[in-house]
Amino acid sequence: MTASHEMPSIASGYMIDILVHGYPGRSVCHGSLGWSTIALLRGHGRVALIDVGAFGVRNILIKKLQALGLQPEDVTDVILTHSHYDHAINWTLFSHANISINGDELDWALTAPWGRTPVPELYMEALAKWVTLQRIQPQQEVLPQLRAHAAPGHTPGHLIFVLEGQDRDIIFTGDAAKNRAELLSLTADMSLSVGDSAGTFDHIWSLWRHKPGNVLVPGHDLPMVLDADMPRYVGERDGTITAWLGDTLEKTTEINLYVT
Repeated sequence: MTASHEMPSIASGYMIDILVHGYPGRSVCHGSLGWSTIALLRGHGRVALIDVGAFGVRNILIKKLQALGLQPEDVTDVILTHSHYDHAINWTLFSHANISINGDELDWALTAPWGRTPVPELYMEALAKWVTLQRIQPQQEVLPQLRAHAAPGHTPGHLIFVLEGQDRDIIFTGDAAKNRAELLSLTADMSLSVGDSAGTFDHIWSLWRHKPGNVLVPGHDLPMVLDADMPRYVGERDGTITAWLGDTLEKTTEINLYVT
C-alpha cells in the first residue's frame, strides 16, 4: 500500500483520527445497528469531532479520547452531518463546545413526527435552543480548510465536509454515502429523495476524483481511496460482539461480524 493509499494521520494542519469506524450492516431482529463513523480533527487551535454517535458508543468514545490524552471537555467543536440519532445524540456530551449543523436540516428535524423517524426529537428541540449552536450552510468554511457541501437525499439538509489539502482532500460523507455498496451502485439504502441522492452521489464522486489520493470517509464503513477508479478500503474492520451464552458471567462468547 503506497503512501497515497493510507489514511493520513496529518492533513491540512490537522491530526486526524477515526475514533469509531462505521459498520455497513443492520440487525435482522433488533433494528438498525446504528454503528456510525466518528472522526477527530486536532489542529488550528481546535479539537473537533465530525459526528458523535448514539448512546451505545458513549463509553467507547470517552475511552478513545482518553487514549489520546483528551477529555470530553477538551473538544471545542462538534460538526454534525445530519440530525439522525446514530450521528447526533451525543452532542450533549460536548454541550460546552460549538455545535454545528445545517440550519435547514435542524429546522426540518423539528418537524419530524415524534416516534416515527430516526430523528431524536427532544435532542433536536434542545439543540435548537442551545447557546453554542452554530447554524451553518453549504459552502461555508466551518473550520480552517474544512468546507461544507450540500448533500441532500438521506435527509433534506444533510451536509458532507471536505478537508481541503494541497495534495489531497479528505471527504467526510456521513450518510450521504454510507458504504461502498452505495457508492458503487449509486443507490441509497435509506433516502427521502431518490433524485436528490442521485445528484449527491454524482457530487461525491466528482469530489473524490478531483485529486489523486483523495480519501473518502463514509458514515457506515471503513475509509476508502480510489485505485483505477475503484474504491479500496483503508484500515481494518472490527465488529465484535461479546455475548453471555453460557452458565456464568465469566464465560463469554465472542462473535466477530467481520466478513472477508
